[in-house]
Amino acid sequence: MEPEQLKTSSQRWMSAALAAFSQGSDSYDFAVHHAGVAAEHLLKAYLASRHPALIVEAKDFNSLLHATGHGTHASIDLSRVKTIGVVEAHTRVHGLLRKQLPIDAKTFLPVAVARNGVAHLGIHDVTEVQTVFTTCLRVIDPLLSELQIDPRTYWGDYGQLHDMLIAKHVEEARIALESKFVKARAIFAQRYGHLAPKEREAVLATITQPQPSPTHGEHVEEAPCPACGSRGGLIGETHVLTSDEGVYFAPYAFSCSACGLDLDGDEELGDLAEEVPIDMTLDEYYADWEPDEDTYSQYRER
Repeated sequence: MEPEQLKTSSQRWMSAALAAFSQGSDSYDFAVHHAGVAAEHLLKAYLASRHPALIVEAKDFNSLLHATGHGTHASIDLSRVKTIGVVEAHTRVHGLLRKQLPIDAKTFLPVAVARNGVAHLGIHDVTEVQTVFTTCLRVIDPLLSELQIDPRTYWGDYGQLHDMLIAKHVEEARIALESKFVKARAIFAQRYGHLAPKEREAVLATITQPQPSPTHGEHVEEAPCPACGSRGGLIGETHVLTSDEGVYFAPYAFSCSACGLDLDGDEELGDLAEEVPIDMTLDEYYADWEPDEDTYSQYRER
């Protein structure tokens, strides 16, 4: 539960991962496994730097006792504390660092799948090795800044390999995004290019109305399409930071029914991914909220 110990462990696992990756395909299983562990430990280091309780299983009371400095009252040793997995660690950090951490849950999931596949079954998808490996690097980079770790120390002799993989990812992502725009513009021209401006405006008005969304959880906000300019829908999650700051909307996808453009994740969304306050009161936000079964169970036990 010590942040410094987790930082050191993360760096050691990443050094081993980079060494394995540089040795070629025969060592790719070690590379994805070790990189996944390195990412997990640094994610937990950040959470533990906020408070050790943030890395333990929320429903395990004995683990919470250890994490909050009351381990003498726990019925288990510190070595048996239950901590969260890599997916939950990422989810919690992403909730705290939405702007700094560009990797959303969908993008991060293959990291956990690859690491667990190697750890439990000795298998992994070789076609996703570079994507998984680079995703780990992209998760770690902003955490180094947040934890004030010198990147030169962390990456060591593999700094050039890190830079090469990141640069390659950026170029591939840019080309893929531009391809989406080109395709969407061509579809828009094919569908509506023959219509007069007023006729086109009337047609688009009937088909580009984002679906209404619930007040709690997933939410849709109207936004202009970056490809064709029509009304599209930003899909995201609403959340409350504090009662004083109100309700915020964090987009994670965009869809345009006019040209068929679909954007997924912060990287493709670009400026559209910015988290913004929305016109919703706290009463409206919680209007459809109901306690889960655990809450009811705890109430009945009392």
